[in-house]
Amino acid sequence: MSFKSPFPDVEIPNLSVYEFLFGQLDPADAERPALVDGASGAVTTYQALVTQIDGVAGALAARGLAVGEVVALHSPNVPAFAAVFHGILRAGGVATTINALYTAEDIAKQLTDSHAKFLFTVSPLLPQARAAAATVGIPTEHVIVLDGADGHPSLRDLLTEAHPAPEVSFDPATHLAVLPYSSGTTGRPKGVMLTHRNLVANVCQINPRMGIGADDKLLAVLPFFHIY
Repeated sequence: MSFKSPFPDVEIPNLSVYEFLFGQLDPADAERPALVDGASGAVTTYQALVTQIDGVAGALAARGLAVGEVVALHSPNVPAFAAVFHGILRAGGVATTINALYTAEDIAKQLTDSHAKFLFTVSPLLPQARAAAATVGIPTEHVIVLDGADGHPSLRDLLTEAHPAPEVSFDPATHLAVLPYSSGTTGRPKGVMLTHRNLVANVCQINPRMGIGADDKLLAVLPFFHIY
C-alpha cells in the first residue's frame, strides 16, 4: 500500500551543492556570520567562507584533481571543515569523510576502498593519517594539514596561492558529491554514494519543516564526518 505525505511536494532544482547553497548569495548576507568557532569565538562570514571554498577548489585543481576523483577529509568539527568539504565539491571532486577516531589501519582501508587522491587532516591526527597515506601511496605533498605541519602544505598555503576555482561541468543528478562510510554493523564499512542531487533534495526537504530563520544559531555537536 502506498502512502502520500501530508506535506506539499518538494521542488528539487537541478543544481550542484555549491550552486544551490552559495551561487545566489545575497550581497546583504555576505557579511553575516556563517560559522563561529566555539573555542576561540572566531567568526567566518558567508563571503569569507565562499572565498575559502573557491580557494580550496582552485588549489586542488592546480594540483591535478580531476572531476570525479576522491579527496579524503579526516578532521574533527572545526570551521575549516566546511571550507574544505565544499571546496572539494566545488572542484568537481568527491569528499570521503573519515572518522576522526580511526586508527592508521582504518584510515588506510577507507583510502584504498575510495581510491582517494588527496588527504586533508589536522596536526593532532597527523601520525595516523601520515602512516595511512604512506601505506596506500598518497604522496606527502597530497597530505594537507589544515593547521600546518612540517613537510606538508597547510590550508593557509592553499588559500594564499589564490588559484581561481575551476570551471567544471557535471550532471548533479548522477555525479557523486560525497562518499561517507557506514558504521560497518553488518560487516565492513561501506561507502555510501550520494550525489549532488541527493544532498540538494535533503536540504529542500528539511528546510520548510525545521523552521530555522536567518538569525537563528545551531550548535554543531554531531560529527561532521558522519555527513552532518
